[in-house]
Amino acid sequence: TGVLMFLAIPFLIYLLDISLISEQGYQDAIALIHTPLGILLLFGLMWGLMHHLLAGIRYLLIDVDLGVEKQQARQSALLVTVLGPVLGLFLTWGLL
Repeated sequence: TGVLMFLAIPFLIYLLDISLISEQGYQDAIALIHTPLGILLLFGLMWGLMHHLLAGIRYLLIDVDLGVEKQQARQSALLVTVLGPVLGLFLTWGLL
């Protein structure tokens, strides 16, 4: 997820650049985000961000010996896998 977020930086910089040029540029950036491909990219970015955040928290807890047992580790991995796209969807919906 970190690599995908890194690869999204040029696209995000491009959106920021055109949105700061003028009011019309801002409208163009909004229109680009509201295309089906833009929504899909935004959702992918939000999903990756949430998965990266939740997995990071999970590994921090594992570093302090919380959730290191096999059953707990599987449950926390499942929780990260399920909550990542759900929170990503909520963030995408909130941004649109």
